[in-house]
Amino acid sequence: MASSVYNAMCSSLPLQHSFHKWKPSVKPISSPHIFGKPKPIPVISKNNEVGSVVSDSLAGSRLYLGMDFGTSGARYALIDDGGNLLSEGKRDYPLYMREEDKSVDWLRGWKEALFLLLGDVPVGLRPYVASISVDGTSGTIFILDSATAEPLSKAYLYNESYPDVLPEVKSMAPANHCVLADSSALCKLLSWWNSYEFSKKSALVLHHADWVSFFLHGKLGITDYNNALKLGYDPEAECYPRWLLSQPFSHVLPAVQAPGKSIDSLKEDIRRLYGFPQDCVVCTGTTDSVAAVIATRASQPGKAVTSLGSTIALKLLSTKKVEDVRFGVYSHRLGDKWLVGGASNSGGAVLRHIFSDEQLYKLSEKINPLVPSPLDYYPLKVPGERFPLADPTKEPRMHPRPADDVEYLYGLLESMARIEAKGYSLLKSLGAAPVEQILTSGGGSRNPIWTKIRERVLRIPVSPAVQTEAAYGAALLALKGACQNKVLITPY
Repeated sequence: MASSVYNAMCSSLPLQHSFHKWKPSVKPISSPHIFGKPKPIPVISKNNEVGSVVSDSLAGSRLYLGMDFGTSGARYALIDDGGNLLSEGKRDYPLYMREEDKSVDWLRGWKEALFLLLGDVPVGLRPYVASISVDGTSGTIFILDSATAEPLSKAYLYNESYPDVLPEVKSMAPANHCVLADSSALCKLLSWWNSYEFSKKSALVLHHADWVSFFLHGKLGITDYNNALKLGYDPEAECYPRWLLSQPFSHVLPAVQAPGKSIDSLKEDIRRLYGFPQDCVVCTGTTDSVAAVIATRASQPGKAVTSLGSTIALKLLSTKKVEDVRFGVYSHRLGDKWLVGGASNSGGAVLRHIFSDEQLYKLSEKINPLVPSPLDYYPLKVPGERFPLADPTKEPRMHPRPADDVEYLYGLLESMARIEAKGYSLLKSLGAAPVEQILTSGGGSRNPIWTKIRERVLRIPVSPAVQTEAAYGAALLALKGACQNKVLITPY
């Protein structure tokens, strides 16, 4: 049922957004970019108000709020039944410090950012919001006391590693499982379990998105199967495996639901404070990377999404689940399909270490993408590669450097395209579906020259995705949850 709703939703929504009775004003928001100027983000109006024309046109409508809590800040996106983007905004995380160890108090910062974003949603649109869904960074967890809702640990961030407990995880988990990475959520949980000296009877694990959602619905201990994957949850069997349930810490694991499933109504105090309708519900979310793929509306096997950001991250829809810890390849469930992924350490971080954004833009314009570059590089910022080569000692290869910077950039871009091609070839050899079409997100997607280079090297149609923001993907999950629960809006 869930998969059919998701597929129908993806196939029926229009590719272009419009709001026929109203045009949003434009307020630029700075964001990292690799080529050209950052795109401005449309905002409904200043002072969070909408005009009577907009309010009248929405009478009887339902809107869906998605919230993305990423690595450096939070965003929201508000859409209607047709997937039209009506409003979006961004907030940085307020910076607080923990008294215990003087480290960053991420939990407080995330909580404050949530309420700031809720206040940014235009007042005139809030009464029409049917459902809300939140995504967060994958592998970010912390532990709290389920009796008091007080944290028992710091936030263990997505990029933190705990190699000291990896041998213990290897002794309990099957070979080739995604928890066998030292940055997995299970490694972080075990590190806390082994070091915490007080009572753990009422301890509970929460993910990044779970913590934020808790302040909306008020129920502790509920997560989604995408976030729970790196704890060891089996999304195919829809349960925790026996090897995990037999561990002494198994009682701290959260209950798991499918993404986009209703958890409960929005808390009454939040609803009244911000002016949301009485029947607004909060739905389970997903990870930020999965939400970004959902935003592209890729829904069929063979459709892929390449994110050209600091790294080169590949996501491929497949009918078969694929995992290979050697290459950091694992699969997220997406309805009745699997989202197979891997990420290279090459990418935009290398380019921006050599060239400024202005240089990248101007030099790219002088490249003829139809003529292959004779240069063969393996662009890395520091030694070490994970995908498509599993070589922690892999040395960067970016010489010889020609005198002409245009030729040098061309060689780097084409070499990265070859890495991308090898990545998709590896996923296919591991059992994933062959690639038929590639959508592109990230700063590199805005460089048409690089797109043409990649299309020639990959020999597959390549195009920028219309929508790539994780907040938009979370809004689609909210729409899915509302459709499944047949939510009826009763605006004030």
